[in-house]
Amino acid sequence: MTPDPELYDSLDGQVALVTGANRGIGREIAAELTNLGATVYAGVRSASHEIPDDQRRVLLDVTQEGDVHEAMATIDDDEGQLDILVNNAGVIGPSESLSASRTPELDRTLATNLRGPMLVTKYALPALTAEPGGRVVNLSSGMGALGEAQSGGSAAYRISKTGLNGLTAYLHGEYGNDGLLANSVCPGWVRTEMGGEDASRPVEKGAETPVWLCRFRPESPAGKFWRDKQVIDW
Repeated sequence: MTPDPELYDSLDGQVALVTGANRGIGREIAAELTNLGATVYAGVRSASHEIPDDQRRVLLDVTQEGDVHEAMATIDDDEGQLDILVNNAGVIGPSESLSASRTPELDRTLATNLRGPMLVTKYALPALTAEPGGRVVNLSSGMGALGEAQSGGSAAYRISKTGLNGLTAYLHGEYGNDGLLANSVCPGWVRTEMGGEDASRPVEKGAETPVWLCRFRPESPAGKFWRDKQVIDW
């Protein structure tokens, strides 16, 4: 049985980076972390993307290593710390089965949804592990869970989210003893540009558990896959 986490009531004095923060779940997570008192860096792919005045824009295309390096250098120069990383940026990719998908679309989906979080986390780890309790929250999906029926197309998306869960497990195994808290979360089917208008959940519900995971204090549960604040099967 997974023990109940101890939560921060306030994130005052803490620094967070949210990728893909200009829309959808990422935008809502960034807003809620700001309301909790964190200094939030909103990672966006374009200078034209609007973000609230109480957040700090950082240009960050997660597929570009130069962007990732520069973003982390900016945060280090400004704050000298990073307490929370939310790997939210993602694309849905081709809806077809693997055999019917075009290779460039497969590459783009994996580059954004899996290689991107790996790169961002790679450069963020020195700051996240400087003190016990750094948090990585990976926005995954039940569509990538091995126990779910993997049929119905969207091959690249499903496989990328399975890989993202693998990244979470690796981070816990490799850095958990250093105090890193890495968790994956399935936000459910959310009414965003990616999820579509027919989705069953509002964006606030989709952001609820990711924000909750960002509030975990040191020694809270880690290396888990969550939905609605409950551990689910990988």
